[in-house]
Amino acid sequence: MTEQDTFYVLYRFKVTPGREEAFKEGWCRMTEAIREQRGGLGSRLHYSKDGWWMAYAKWPNRKAWESSQRLSESPDSEAAELMAQSIQERLPPIPLVPEIDLIDRRSEIGG
Repeated sequence: MTEQDTFYVLYRFKVTPGREEAFKEGWCRMTEAIREQRGGLGSRLHYSKDGWWMAYAKWPNRKAWESSQRLSESPDSEAAELMAQSIQERLPPIPLVPEIDLIDRRSEIGG
Protein backbone atom coordinates (compact mmCIF):
# COMPACT_ATOMS: atom_id res chain seq x y z
CA MET A 1 0.00 0.00 0.00
CA THR A 2 1.34 3.41 -0.92
CA GLU A 3 0.19 6.68 0.57
CA GLN A 4 -1.27 7.53 -2.85
CA ASP A 5 -3.64 4.55 -2.60
CA THR A 6 -4.91 5.64 0.81
CA PHE A 7 -8.58 6.55 0.95
CA TYR A 8 -10.56 8.36 3.65
CA VAL A 9 -14.24 8.73 4.47
CA LEU A 10 -15.75 11.62 6.44
CA TYR A 11 -18.72 10.88 8.74
CA ARG A 12 -20.94 13.43 10.51
CA PHE A 13 -23.35 12.82 13.40
CA LYS A 14 -25.52 14.66 15.91
CA VAL A 15 -25.54 12.68 19.15
CA THR A 16 -28.43 12.68 21.60
CA PRO A 17 -27.46 14.73 24.69
CA GLY A 18 -26.40 12.41 27.49
CA ARG A 19 -25.45 9.61 25.06
CA GLU A 20 -21.98 10.90 24.18
CA GLU A 21 -20.06 8.27 26.17
CA ALA A 22 -22.10 5.42 24.68
CA PHE A 23 -21.52 6.85 21.21
CA LYS A 24 -17.75 7.11 21.78
CA GLU A 25 -17.61 3.56 23.14
CA GLY A 26 -19.52 2.28 20.13
CA TRP A 27 -17.29 4.24 17.75
CA CYS A 28 -14.10 2.81 19.28
CA ARG A 29 -15.40 -0.73 19.27
CA MET A 30 -16.66 -0.45 15.70
CA THR A 31 -13.36 0.99 14.49
CA GLU A 32 -11.45 -1.91 16.07
CA ALA A 33 -13.85 -4.48 14.61
CA ILE A 34 -13.55 -2.93 11.15
CA ARG A 35 -9.76 -2.93 11.47
CA GLU A 36 -9.68 -6.59 12.52
CA GLN A 37 -12.36 -7.96 10.19
CA ARG A 38 -12.50 -5.70 7.15
CA GLY A 39 -9.08 -4.16 6.65
CA GLY A 40 -9.83 -0.61 7.81
CA LEU A 41 -6.85 1.41 9.01
CA GLY A 42 -8.45 3.28 11.90
CA SER A 43 -10.29 6.53 12.45
CA ARG A 44 -10.23 9.86 14.26
CA LEU A 45 -13.33 11.20 16.00
CA HIS A 46 -13.77 14.92 16.62
CA TYR A 47 -16.39 17.08 18.32
CA SER A 48 -17.32 20.52 17.07
CA LYS A 49 -18.81 23.26 19.24
CA ASP A 50 -21.77 23.45 16.86
CA GLY A 51 -22.88 20.05 18.20
CA TRP A 52 -21.68 17.86 15.33
CA TRP A 53 -19.40 14.89 15.78
CA MET A 54 -17.12 14.38 12.79
CA ALA A 55 -14.87 11.47 12.05
CA TYR A 56 -12.70 10.29 9.27
CA ALA A 57 -11.75 6.71 8.69
CA LYS A 58 -8.67 5.59 6.78
CA TRP A 59 -8.74 2.71 4.30
CA PRO A 60 -5.98 1.19 2.17
CA ASN A 61 -8.03 2.11 -0.93
CA ARG A 62 -11.55 2.90 -2.09
CA LYS A 63 -12.20 -0.69 -3.17
CA ALA A 64 -11.63 -1.97 0.39
CA TRP A 65 -14.12 0.58 1.77
CA GLU A 66 -16.71 -0.20 -0.90
CA SER A 67 -16.35 -3.94 -0.26
CA SER A 68 -16.94 -3.36 3.46
CA GLN A 69 -20.02 -1.25 2.70
CA ARG A 70 -21.60 -4.05 0.68
CA LEU A 71 -21.52 -6.48 3.62
CA SER A 72 -24.90 -6.63 5.34
CA GLU A 73 -23.75 -7.92 8.72
CA SER A 74 -22.09 -5.55 11.18
CA PRO A 75 -18.59 -6.44 12.35
CA ASP A 76 -19.76 -5.68 15.93
CA SER A 77 -23.54 -5.69 16.37
CA GLU A 78 -23.39 -4.49 20.01
CA ALA A 79 -21.25 -1.50 19.02
CA ALA A 80 -23.62 -0.77 16.15
CA GLU A 81 -26.54 -0.81 18.59
CA LEU A 82 -24.74 1.56 21.00
CA MET A 83 -24.19 3.98 18.17
CA ALA A 84 -27.73 3.62 16.76
CA GLN A 85 -29.23 4.39 20.17
CA SER A 86 -26.99 7.48 20.45
CA ILE A 87 -27.28 9.07 17.02
CA GLN A 88 -29.92 11.74 16.59
CA GLU A 89 -28.98 12.67 13.03
CA ARG A 90 -26.53 11.29 10.49
CA LEU A 91 -25.40 12.84 7.24
CA PRO A 92 -24.26 10.73 4.27
CA PRO A 93 -20.57 9.77 4.30
CA ILE A 94 -18.23 11.79 2.12
CA PRO A 95 -15.47 9.84 0.33
CA LEU A 96 -12.16 11.72 0.36
CA VAL A 97 -9.06 11.20 -1.76
CA PRO A 98 -6.03 12.92 -0.20
CA GLU A 99 -4.26 15.47 -2.36
CA ILE A 100 -1.88 17.03 0.18
CA ASP A 101 -1.08 15.66 3.64
CA LEU A 102 0.85 18.03 5.90
CA ILE A 103 0.10 16.39 9.25
CA ASP A 104 3.33 15.89 11.17
CA ARG A 105 3.60 12.15 11.61
CA ARG A 106 6.41 12.49 14.14
CA SER A 107 3.81 13.64 16.67
CA GLU A 108 1.80 10.46 15.99
CA ILE A 109 4.67 8.10 16.74
CA GLY A 110 6.08 9.93 19.74
CA GLY A 111 9.01 11.51 17.87
